[in-house]
This record gives sequence, structure tokens and C-alpha cells, in this order.
Amino acid sequence: MAKKEAMAQDIQKQPAGNMPLFYTKPAPLDAKKHANLGLQKNFGMGFTKSVNAVPINMIEMPQICHFYPIAFSPDQNATPVALIGLRDNENLFLNEKGEWEPNSYIPAYIRRYPFIFSEMPDSDQLTLCVDMADNIVNENGDQKFFEKDGKPSQLAQNALEFCKSYHAAAQQTLEFSRVLGTSGLLVERQAEINIGEGKKINFSGFRIIDEQKLSELDDADFMEWRRKGWLPFLYAHLFSGAQWQRLTLLLNKRLAAEGKNGKGK
Repeated sequence: MAKKEAMAQDIQKQPAGNMPLFYTKPAPLDAKKHANLGLQKNFGMGFTKSVNAVPINMIEMPQICHFYPIAFSPDQNATPVALIGLRDNENLFLNEKGEWEPNSYIPAYIRRYPFIFSEMPDSDQLTLCVDMADNIVNENGDQKFFEKDGKPSQLAQNALEFCKSYHAAAQQTLEFSRVLGTSGLLVERQAEINIGEGKKINFSGFRIIDEQKLSELDDADFMEWRRKGWLPFLYAHLFSGAQWQRLTLLLNKRLAAEGKNGKGK
């Protein structure tokens, strides 16, 4: 019989400090400072290569549940996340060419990059920022941020509108997560994944909704959640559990390729 082996994996933590996931040097776009700057053409999705979970917004959950397991962070924020890998520092939906798994919904958090809103100190104003990473932005880039007259380019205008929509959805998600986090419905879970040859991965560091506790939810709370329109998102999370099998299949495919190439981990 094959020897049983277990490898403990976890949802990866956010970068140190207050820097958002993926972002290294976000800075407000300025027509004078950045007149000649632009995005590198087709910079790809390599920035997602080393993560196994990404934040998602509540309104995405009905789409997300068809492709990724949905979990909630173990901290008090109870942030909903899409699980995209089962091993540390590995995104199973990204291939060696930097291409996403075909016909898969890509979370808005990823599609927003490298743009992001920043709250200005002592102000309610939101400012459009871009990650100034060298492999993303450069002088005389193919996709300019500003026209010659200093007005925002179509790229910058589109980014602004997308970030507006994302910010509004994120604010709704904060309330949803706050209430869910204090509801008592979330429980810590550990997934044991069989990867063949008697080997297993124990994946932990996440929470899910306990179906039994949800069925016993107080009638008043249930009606309040229905009034807020949250019930479909709870069910989307529950339905997403079927996607653990997809992650397992993708991991086994990756392991098979590593075995052929002599790159087993």
C-alpha cells in the first residue's frame, strides 16, 4: 500500500502592513507627474501566481460559486474569498503562460488591478491610484493614462468607473460580512484533499456557514436578512462547496505535469 502523507496548507495571509493584496507601489494618478506614463501592453496575470485565495464582493458570489469554493476569513472581518489554490503560494487557475483557466469567471478584485481607490487623509474623497510596479507601468507605455491635453485617457476613465462600481459593492459586502461574522453561523473547517498515491493535503485557515445553524436561524433574523436581500448570497456560498472537486482536479493535473517534468514538490 502507498504510504499516507499529509501536507498542511492554509489560506495565505495578507501582505505585511496595510498594503492591499497584489499592490506594491500604489500612487495617485497625476496629469503632470504621469503625463508620459502608461500600462505595459498585455502585462498578464502573473501577479496572481503566488496566492491561493482572493477577496470577493457579495454581489459576485452567484457567479463565483460556479467556479470556486467560497470561504470566509478567520478574522473578525469575515471577508468572503474565492479559493483558487490548495497549496501555499500557488494559483491553480493560472498556467505557465500566465493565462487564466479558460471559460472561468475572474474575480473583480483581480480584474481591477493595477487600479485602486485610495481615501485621502482627513477627507471623504476617493482618489484613483495605480500600482507603479516596474513590470506594470513604464514611460511611454502602450496604454496612456492621460491624453496630450492632460485629460484622462479612455483607459483611465474606464478604470475610474470600474473602481466606483467595485467600491460600492465592497461597502455592501462590509455590512454583510460584519453581520455574518457576529451571527454565530460561521464555523472553522479543515478540508482533507486526496491527491493520489496515498497522499493528502490538509487545507485550513478558513470558515464556512454551518448549514445546521443556518436552518436554526431565528425567524426575526432570517426575515431581516431576506429584507436586505442577502439570502441568495448565503446559498451561493453553500452551493460553492461543489467546487472543491474542481480544485482537486486542477491540483492533480498540476501534480501530474510536475511529475513528468521532474518538478514534484
